[in-house]
Amino acid sequence: MPDPALEEAIREAYASCPTNAIPLHTMELRHPAFVDDLGNPTAVRVVRNYEDEVTWRERGGAEVAAVLDVMTPEARSRVGLVARLEPDAPVNAGQMVPFIALAFDFQLPEVSSAPVPELTVTMDNVGRELMEPLEAAATSLVRIEVTYRPYLDIDLDGPQMDPPLTMTLVHVNCTATQITARAQMSQIGNKAFPWRTYTQRCFPGLGG
Repeated sequence: MPDPALEEAIREAYASCPTNAIPLHTMELRHPAFVDDLGNPTAVRVVRNYEDEVTWRERGGAEVAAVLDVMTPEARSRVGLVARLEPDAPVNAGQMVPFIALAFDFQLPEVSSAPVPELTVTMDNVGRELMEPLEAAATSLVRIEVTYRPYLDIDLDGPQMDPPLTMTLVHVNCTATQITARAQMSQIGNKAFPWRTYTQRCFPGLGG
């Protein structure tokens, strides 16, 4: 079943496989333990692509150059995409941000009536950009959030899914070079409706 959240442009790209519009799949991981050197909230972002600074400088102009020029040479060498986040993104809303090039496989949840849709992802050749934040979050009771955003390489001005798919990691297995994770949407199907329980304590007028 097609996903109604996908933009028309990327639906056409999936259907016709044009050579001038390549879908780029990205993942963003967020957790309160993920902060920058100044203590500000940050996120770990990866893209299923190869390292390519030149392309994004050419296509993104001054805005992309401003992002890349403040990065260290080592960090720039691993960039696989620079693109804009959606206006209401949890971190860096509406801003151009870099994504680390990384080989990963994933399986999106089906668009169905399943009570708890799941996403599975496997990331290979993982470096410290992912391992260090995950280790920082390992002792926390707060779970990591993950957002999937598809982009087209010819359109850096926003993701091709509205809204992007956001889920919560429920299982993570790490080795020296690989991360395997499973994420779920909020278990809405297990919540009571209506959510409020009518008790005598909350509603004294109910009587004894």
